[in-house]
Amino acid sequence: MTPLEAIVVIVAGVAAGTLNTIVGAGTLLTFPVLLAIGYPPVVANVSNTIGLVPGAFSGVLGYRRELVGQRDRLIRLGIAGAIGGLTGALLLLALPASVFDAVVPVLILLGVALVLLQPRLARYVNHHHASPHGGLLLVLGVYLVGVYGGYFGAAQGVLLLGLLGLLLSEGLQRANAAKNVLALLINLVAALVFIAVAEVAWLPVVLIALGAVVGGQLGARVGRRLPDFWLRVLVAVIGIGVAIRLLIG
Repeated sequence: MTPLEAIVVIVAGVAAGTLNTIVGAGTLLTFPVLLAIGYPPVVANVSNTIGLVPGAFSGVLGYRRELVGQRDRLIRLGIAGAIGGLTGALLLLALPASVFDAVVPVLILLGVALVLLQPRLARYVNHHHASPHGGLLLVLGVYLVGVYGGYFGAAQGVLLLGLLGLLLSEGLQRANAAKNVLALLINLVAALVFIAVAEVAWLPVVLIALGAVVGGQLGARVGRRLPDFWLRVLVAVIGIGVAIRLLIG
């Protein structure tokens, strides 16, 4: 890796850490950079997942005020997400990348729709199926997003935010804080699996991590100041862009 390539990786890490904390699509910034430098797809995916974990920690710390009072639900949902992340990581090592190609853009667009329609849908859901923890449906949804997140994870934050916003009686900022914790747990479990059994390119891991830690703090500052409406708009724009990017290859 040349010095210029190293700088590009660090900058991509900052941008990815920022984006992941606010919405969650940072993988689509760092993963293509590693491919362009010349790393094989699986090695790039594995190294990218590990490198973004410190940035996820940074984002969680940045949103710690919004996490007050959410411990019990996050323990429950975190277990589901962690098991999903483990499942997805094992699938990445066992299955071809083409397996999820068709369904991933659809899932992302579904997540965007949930975020945009959340105020209206949440009123109906909370009236008919009120639960402070979101119920079994949310647990299952977080597990499935965890599977996807452990496998690849582009825009998993969009999916998590859509589910949390729909099934929890919380404002979007508190749902976003919870999303950051769940995404951290999913990626952390997947990263531990990759460290144990997969080939890892450690130089890009370190460079992405350095950038993502800075980005996590920037993302918390920016995201917290966004009104719910504009946060929804940002989620929609990024989610639709990611879905189109994946559809056209």
